[in-house]
Amino acid sequence: MHDSPDLGDRRDAVCVVGAGASGLTAIKNLRELGFQVDCYERETSVGGAWNWRHDRSPVYAGTHLISSRPLTEFPDFPMPDSWPDYPHHSQVLTYLERYAAHFGLVDHIWFGMEVVSAVPTEDGGWEVTTQSTGGGSSRTQRYAAVIVANGHNWDPLKPEIPGEFRGRVIHASAYKDPAVLRGRKVLVVGGGNTGCDIAVEAAQQATKVWHSTRRGYWYAPKYVFGRPADQVNDRLLKYRLPLRLRQWLYRRTVGLTTGDLTRYGLPAPDHQPYESHPIVNSQLPYFLGHGKILPVPDVSSYDGNAVVLADGRRIEPDLVITATGYRPRFEFLDPALLAADEDGRPDLHLHTFARRTPTLAVVGLLQPDSGVLPLAHWQSVAVARWLRLRLSEPERAAAIQAKESTRPVGSWSRRKVVPSRRHWFEVDHVDYLRSVESLLNQMESAS
Repeated sequence: MHDSPDLGDRRDAVCVVGAGASGLTAIKNLRELGFQVDCYERETSVGGAWNWRHDRSPVYAGTHLISSRPLTEFPDFPMPDSWPDYPHHSQVLTYLERYAAHFGLVDHIWFGMEVVSAVPTEDGGWEVTTQSTGGGSSRTQRYAAVIVANGHNWDPLKPEIPGEFRGRVIHASAYKDPAVLRGRKVLVVGGGNTGCDIAVEAAQQATKVWHSTRRGYWYAPKYVFGRPADQVNDRLLKYRLPLRLRQWLYRRTVGLTTGDLTRYGLPAPDHQPYESHPIVNSQLPYFLGHGKILPVPDVSSYDGNAVVLADGRRIEPDLVITATGYRPRFEFLDPALLAADEDGRPDLHLHTFARRTPTLAVVGLLQPDSGVLPLAHWQSVAVARWLRLRLSEPERAAAIQAKESTRPVGSWSRRKVVPSRRHWFEVDHVDYLRSVESLLNQMESAS
């Protein structure tokens, strides 16, 4: 490694922000098409969210994948066959470290360096300003393109609950070890996968557990017919079964496995299957059935030692854990470059390409019904080929850009999702990959 990157103009080189899973695959695929790459990572090692030593990692001690191994691994770097169906987070980190070593990616990463500003230039390039996370002077370099891979699970979205609570309140991002649960009365707020996983851990450690959910969800087991549930769903998607038939099969399967959880006090789903990110948890029904998790409605306010619920009930937990998600954040970019709304959600073609800025792309900003890594791989392949086409055939590239940038979200994303802040980037992985393949075919025929 060099002591510091060269100053000045990096010409056709590409700047990648972040060395998590998405950043690593972006480096690899850009390098394979001949690009010079400088990746800036604010931490001192690779792994991003999967490296729980990092300050911004949401991973806690008991975290496992909720997507199975074959649907999580990169297509050109399989996980070991000896690993379990749902690997532990430490195995995922090991996998990413091996991926970086195998493809020689570390030589292109500047650790302990944070991108503080990225500004487009008149000629379509970028001026990128970086600074050491340990302090020191900043420096600005010119790049041909910027690929953002800084993740979307690091800026906690904390609920605004009126009143004052005398107990302890933490966001799920600060939850790291079940020791904090032992001997306590715990309220978990949030019905997503993280909230359900933490509620299950609390059921095994705490003296009492309440689980507050705002709406009803569809709860799927991790295994169906002896196979990981996402592999069964993947088969149905590849057969191109109509959505209504898949929804009927989903409801039927859940009825035969998980059962009707409303009898324990959970609210009924207010949407159809596949209109939200699935809750995959085989242990939640077990602990509900044993009375170890008590479902309660939304929290309306705090009142001293008590938490007031939407139905007027009062409970007195010692600890409140808010598993209320994260917001996308790109503080080094002008929001207008991503056409971001007031909640910071960008309007990107294929959740990847900036519609108005051809040399700006985001990798990994997805919520699929499978693992993110394979989709991030093909996103970065598309980005690399797009940037190469701009150099080799700029007029054809401009024509493809004009056509693709006007395609509506519904042409490649889920047409109907739960109207909430956290479901806006939901995709069915098979349909999404078909759309990426269509773009790749257009670029292939143009080259």
